[in-house]
Amino acid sequence: MDTDQEENGGQSADSGSLLGTKESLADGESSIGSDSEINGFTVDDKQPDKYGFIGGAQQDISDSAADIPPEVLRQREGKWLDMLNNWDKWMLKRHKKVRLRCQKGIPDALRGRAWLYLSGGKVKREQNRGKFEELDSQEGDPMWRDVIEKDLYRQFPFHEMFVARGGHGQQDLYRVLMAYTLYRPEEGYCQAQAPIAAVLLMHMPAEDAFWGLVQICEKYLPGYYSAGLEAIQLDGEILFALLRRVSPVAHRHLKKHSIDPILYMTEWFMCAFSRTLPWASVLRIWDLFFCEGVKIIFRVGLVLLKCMLGTQEKLKACQGQYETMELLRTLDPRYLQEGFLVREVLEVPVSERDVEKEHQTQLKRWMENRGELRYKSPPRMHGAKAIMTADPPSRQDLRQNPTIIVQNPLDYEPHLQSIPQPDAEDDWTKGKKASVRKSKEEKKEKKEKKEKIHSWRSKKASQQDIPNPYALPNEPSPLLNHTPRQGSDQSLSGSELDTYL
Repeated sequence: MDTDQEENGGQSADSGSLLGTKESLADGESSIGSDSEINGFTVDDKQPDKYGFIGGAQQDISDSAADIPPEVLRQREGKWLDMLNNWDKWMLKRHKKVRLRCQKGIPDALRGRAWLYLSGGKVKREQNRGKFEELDSQEGDPMWRDVIEKDLYRQFPFHEMFVARGGHGQQDLYRVLMAYTLYRPEEGYCQAQAPIAAVLLMHMPAEDAFWGLVQICEKYLPGYYSAGLEAIQLDGEILFALLRRVSPVAHRHLKKHSIDPILYMTEWFMCAFSRTLPWASVLRIWDLFFCEGVKIIFRVGLVLLKCMLGTQEKLKACQGQYETMELLRTLDPRYLQEGFLVREVLEVPVSERDVEKEHQTQLKRWMENRGELRYKSPPRMHGAKAIMTADPPSRQDLRQNPTIIVQNPLDYEPHLQSIPQPDAEDDWTKGKKASVRKSKEEKKEKKEKKEKIHSWRSKKASQQDIPNPYALPNEPSPLLNHTPRQGSDQSLSGSELDTYL
């Protein structure tokens, strides 16, 4: 097996090997012996980490005590669910808050859905319903089919999703990559697309992963996977020019030894660091990448170059081109840890305006030295907001579909059809009607009660008291002392009236 496969996506022995992506890969002996065995140990004997890795350089061996407390995680999940339910409003009015929450890290349970919304893949999928199924049903070019099949076993062979030959993970990866060759036949397949698609498949179904891959290839990294790889070479020159500002020491050293950027940054950029960093760092960088665009990839590259070559003390160990390349192939793990790397990336003073300005400078220089680009890629979109502005979604495009659908028991148990089933809508309607009827009866009863009170008071007011002709001698004469009176003082109290009525 090749060196770059031995440690689950570690650094390739030759970063420039990705340049030959349009040719069939040579058959290398895969490290996977069978569906249940990897490199001599049984899968069942290895406990996967929280990301699904059962070994390799990207397996998480850190102390779980450093994880986010459950109550904080639940709170973050609630905030993200609210954003996803009102995505257009948050992106238009509170984009800074969305960016801040991406910088803190997207909750694992919602990462796939959030990536799809940030990238615009959700909108793309809704606007092209049935397209993936159509592409998936086609045979495709036999040339690409053979090349992709050889590449399946190279993608994260220590991850439980891709460990089995012909397993569901490899099958879905094949479907996604073949569908892309049919969707963009002028581009075909590039070897660096495989790890990109594999990372997406770890977090979402095949159809969503396909549209996520489309967005990365067309919006975030246009031209990266085209014939000639001119876009990645151009970005290499942009990275080198930005390095002069961020770390003059590292820039002078690389220039002194004539180390071309394409030698060390090709795999970094084309695979979005998915084969370079520890997995926790990969996920955090991708959270930022989907939100803010390619400037995050540039910043990560600048941080790594500065940390590895940024001081004279560090340069003592690499006095020539070979030593420098070896140093960049074996990056110091201290600089790759999630907390340190994310903090440094956020502090790098490089904006999308800086990237675009340098892009124009390097493009002009390219045309002076090499002529016109053979492949003119579409303009690059710098992050989720730019993508959403360029292609405004409708509310229907952003509507969330249920991920769990419970089948009606009648569909698979016909004998239950003879049992009368309550009609939820009829029950609701009956209850609603009963409530309305009860309300009408109460109003009628109150009205009748008021009419009785009014009638009783009117009768009492107009009635004259009849004197007692048999009054006792010691009683005052009713005719003298008790004249008819009108008004409320002759009315019964509330409780007496209730009893009366």
